[in-house]
Amino acid sequence: MHNLITNIKIQISDKIFVKDPETSALGKKIIKESIILIDEKGFDNFTFKKLGERIGSNESSIYRYFENKHKLLVYLCSWYWSWIEYKMVFKLTNIDDPMERLKRAIVIVTEKIVDDERTEHINERILNRIVIIEFTKTLYTKEVDEENKEGYFIIYKRLINRMVAIVKEINPDYPFAKSLISTVVKGSLHQHFLKEHLSTITDCNEQVSPTNFFMDLINTILIKE
Repeated sequence: MHNLITNIKIQISDKIFVKDPETSALGKKIIKESIILIDEKGFDNFTFKKLGERIGSNESSIYRYFENKHKLLVYLCSWYWSWIEYKMVFKLTNIDDPMERLKRAIVIVTEKIVDDERTEHINERILNRIVIIEFTKTLYTKEVDEENKEGYFIIYKRLINRMVAIVKEINPDYPFAKSLISTVVKGSLHQHFLKEHLSTITDCNEQVSPTNFFMDLINTILIKE
C-alpha cells in the first residue's frame, strides 16, 4: 500500500483547476488548509479571503490555482474518490472470487476513514467529513451537465463502474447493477451523516456500521439461494 500511494500521483481533470496545486508548496498549502477551514466553518461560510488569511497569502494567489470555491470543492472530492479508488485497486489485486472482491470494495467505500500519514498535505479523515456533508454540492447544481461533459466527475463514475463490473460478474442477469452500486457509494455518505447527526432515523450506531448495512444489502440482493 505504501508504494501504491507514494509512487502514483493522483490525477485530477485539468478542467477543474487553473494551476495544478500539487506542483508547488503554495498549492499544497492551499489544499491542506482549505480542508481544515471547510471542516471548521462549513463550505457555505468558506471564502478565499478567509483561506488567504489562514495561509498568510493574498487572496489573488488562490485564484491562480482555482477559479472559484466550487471548483476547489470539486477538486477535493475528486481527490478523495481517486484515493478511494487506489485503495480499492490495491485491495482487489489477485482476488479471483468476484463476491470476495465486491465485499472488499464495499468495505473500502463504506468504512470509517482514518488519516493516511503518507499523504502529508491531506488529512483523509477530515476530508471524509467534508465529502460526507458537502459532496452533493458538487453535483446538485445548474451546471452539472456541462461540468459532467468536461470530466469533473469522471473519477467518481469510474469508481462506481469498477464495482458495477464486479456485480455483473456475480450475477449477469441482475438488471439494476448501476443503481445498486451508486446507491451504495453515495448512500454510505448519507448513513455516516445520519449516524452522527440524525441517529433516530438510521439503524447505524456504534455497534452497527454503514458497512454492516450495505454488506447485508448486497448479500440479500445478489447471493442466490
